[in-house]
Amino acid sequence: MLRQREHLPMKNKAEDASPEFSDRIQWDRVAGSEDFKDLLQSKKIFIIPVFVFFFVYYFGLAVLVGYAPKLASTRVFGTVTLAYLYALSQFAVAWVVAGFYLLASTRFDARTRDIIARVAMDVVTDKDERQGVD
Repeated sequence: MLRQREHLPMKNKAEDASPEFSDRIQWDRVAGSEDFKDLLQSKKIFIIPVFVFFFVYYFGLAVLVGYAPKLASTRVFGTVTLAYLYALSQFAVAWVVAGFYLLASTRFDARTRDIIARVAMDVVTDKDERQGVD
């Protein structure tokens, strides 16, 4: 049997607000914080160069085959060509990029948790101040 949530009487306008409005206020508080802006900037600094590198590397094969077919068909050993090795290397590069992102995302996630904790602490502090609790 499911328990129903107990609704306590509300004492001020902020607490009377709908959950969507309250969530919007919290989001605005997070989005306006310097920590959040710094997090977005650090993500941008990581993601854009990695994306550009991988994009150029990925389409480099098509450029190689299209504009330098003799170079692309150069045999490295046996029947294996330079283009074939380049194509296989894209799998390794994709895994390396994924590994770098995994490492970076752990830092991003830690900073995100810090921001959320700080905002939650601010909300509790604001609520206590409105209620006159010291």
